[in-house]
Amino acid sequence: MATAKKRIGIHLSTTGGVYTAVTRAVECGANAFQIFSASPRMWKAGPVKPADAAKLKELRKQHDVGPVAIHASYLINMCSQTESVRANSIAAFRGEVERALALGAEFLVLHPGSWKGLSRDEGLRLAAQSIEKAIDGLPCQGADFRILIENTAGAEFSLGGSLEQVAELVETLRPCAPVAVCLDTCHVHVAGYDIVSEEGYAETMRQIETTIGFETVKIWHCNDAKAERGSKLDRHEHIGEGTIGAPAFRRLLRDARFAHCAFLAETPVDDPGDVLRNVSALWTLAAG
Repeated sequence: MATAKKRIGIHLSTTGGVYTAVTRAVECGANAFQIFSASPRMWKAGPVKPADAAKLKELRKQHDVGPVAIHASYLINMCSQTESVRANSIAAFRGEVERALALGAEFLVLHPGSWKGLSRDEGLRLAAQSIEKAIDGLPCQGADFRILIENTAGAEFSLGGSLEQVAELVETLRPCAPVAVCLDTCHVHVAGYDIVSEEGYAETMRQIETTIGFETVKIWHCNDAKAERGSKLDRHEHIGEGTIGAPAFRRLLRDARFAHCAFLAETPVDDPGDVLRNVSALWTLAAG
């Protein structure tokens, strides 16, 4: 699969079979995409059907579509103070990794969870230990595969609400897990970082460079925001129609420091044409 061209896509449905996401990507003009490998609101899921995985890989090769990212279940909380929740999270995340490997997905995006009831350092330690336990014995280290720690919207107790927290978790995990980073524009914005003004963008990029490092960022979730900067409210908006605005996305999409990244939207689907509209908006902004 060629990787030199820009990779732009969106989160897509897998109704009708996981492989149908490739056709949906092609139809909306995307050459990369994100999916759920199972219901994001259920603890347990069955294994991937080998025939479905084979068909997905065949279609991806035929249409040069990739990378593929899987978003882990919203229920997973790797740093929960409750042992039963943590145990369920470890088992669920192991299933996510197994399905990602079976499908040949390059990335598995994870929200680390909430450390409510614990200290920040305890939460970070538990998250790292839980991820290490979840992948123990799985053949993911030698594969073309990365677990991506996603930054969060900055809510209290949410691990990953600052760039420093994301960087610290990644560094803790590096010796035992294939790990990198997914940054979400909406989350960055509502957590309080300025990516809208030219001066603010430059300062935020400086902070990304000195904490995470540009090369460690593999995916940008491109989502405009309904809420104001610093609000800590995670509400996604269509590209160019929120409080971030089109110029900020143009600047990001054309930033040579992220030429290696895939840019994937998680924008609302209020009308049937919204998927095509948001993918088209990203391509247009990337072009100039």
